[in-house]
Amino acid sequence: MDELDGRVAAITGGASGIGLAMAQRFAREGMKLSLADIESGPLDAAAESLRRDGADVLTSVIDVSDAEQMDAFAAQTLERFGAVHLVCNNAGVMGSGVTWELTTQDWEFVLGPNLWGVIHGVRVFTKHLVAQNEGHIVNTASMAGMISVPSIAAYNVSKHAVVTLSETLHVELAAAAAGVGVSVLCPGFVNTKILDAARFKDETPVETDESRAQKALMEQVMAASMSPEAIADRVHDAVRGRSFYILSHPGSEKIIEDRMRRIIEGGDPMVLDGSIFMGVSD
Repeated sequence: MDELDGRVAAITGGASGIGLAMAQRFAREGMKLSLADIESGPLDAAAESLRRDGADVLTSVIDVSDAEQMDAFAAQTLERFGAVHLVCNNAGVMGSGVTWELTTQDWEFVLGPNLWGVIHGVRVFTKHLVAQNEGHIVNTASMAGMISVPSIAAYNVSKHAVVTLSETLHVELAAAAAGVGVSVLCPGFVNTKILDAARFKDETPVETDESRAQKALMEQVMAASMSPEAIADRVHDAVRGRSFYILSHPGSEKIIEDRMRRIIEGGDPMVLDGSIFMGVSD
């Protein structure tokens, strides 16, 4: 997109993490914001902070996996601002566990926001961007959409799906000369609350010595990982430059290249060390 000032950005998962960082980054460019999130308290706090800095903000408390609620989000955005120019389908959660032990509920918990949230975002907004022959869509995937990390099968599946959805959408929009760009964001570890899945669930998780040790380790990893603000800067540059793949972390290209070589050569999947996804904040 050549011009951001005065345009409208719709961002899901906008109350915290990457979504809030993108909202802050695009607000600095003069964009109006329509933010959606499932957590009302953090969403209100985010909107209040953005408004203090001069942003025009509309908020919607919704579950992005729900088709009717996403229909309403799009309608409210258009009613308030009259148009939408940038759509960031960003809401997501993390789930973990050995693949064969995952329950149906485990799969639904992750695939609902991570995949169906993106599908609905594409469904409800893209037609408006095409009609005005202008706009950009950013779908948040992950490096887990480029490779396969053990113990997070549902997350991997959701993010691989987001990558291929985005690739398909990009090709279709280009063929239609629709004037609408697409980017897919594939970061490694980012310092957000995505690992805190319990905040979306009613039950209190049962803690064990093992779970507490794992949580402490992941908190250390997240604290050392890339900041949401650094990711938002890369998203901003991709939107400005109409770049499709957003690979934020150092070494991402090499990891993807190694996976593709194994596929071509008929080898086994890589055994991965999670530290390769940490990157650095700059």
